[in-house]
Amino acid sequence: MIISEIEGKRLYRKEFKNQFFRYYFSKGVSTIQLPLISVPARVDKDLISQINVKTIGQYVTYFNSNNQNRSHNISLATEAINNYVIFPEETFSFNEVVGRRTKDKGYLRAPVIVRGELSEDIGGGICQVSSTLFNAVDRAGVEIGERFSHSKRVPYVPKGRDATVSWYGPDFTFTNPYEFPLLISAHVYGGQMIVVIKSSDEIETSPRHVPNASKILPKEIRANGDT
Repeated sequence: MIISEIEGKRLYRKEFKNQFFRYYFSKGVSTIQLPLISVPARVDKDLISQINVKTIGQYVTYFNSNNQNRSHNISLATEAINNYVIFPEETFSFNEVVGRRTKDKGYLRAPVIVRGELSEDIGGGICQVSSTLFNAVDRAGVEIGERFSHSKRVPYVPKGRDATVSWYGPDFTFTNPYEFPLLISAHVYGGQMIVVIKSSDEIETSPRHVPNASKILPKEIRANGDT
């Protein structure tokens, strides 16, 4: 179901400046009314219906859903990128879209890789989301910008196909090179994380070959959880 867009508001800076000076220099003005102007929605349901048509890239990765904290973090980050629209020549930043991973936002402690060593930190597991997204958009033929691999191999994507992210460190970015906007559809089903890239049925893409992720996780991961 597509929900109708909501009009936004922003500060009318010129009028606010005028009101401030009248308040500051005139004894007859006792208050300032915050002047706001309407801002049309960046994305509306008509646009979504036009670009939610043709699949141009998709990728599926697998994880141990018994690791509840990690699964929870994956679900939160997946929700953050779901239904995000990237306009032509616009650059997507994983860190900007998902935001800082904090306890206040609901992220939990889970395994992470730091300098080749396994430890625990708030937001552990979200690199599976950025890595799944990377492989999906790479299949769609976008322009990959910033992308770094972990210092230790991860089990959920083929070697060299991961995209590590950190709020104070690496980001994953890509640019839409096409004439039509791109729509990210991202979901978690049990132990599967799925990203589908969609656009208009008129789009002409330059897809790339990307190897699939293995459905079979290593024995130690099945027993103890993912990294």
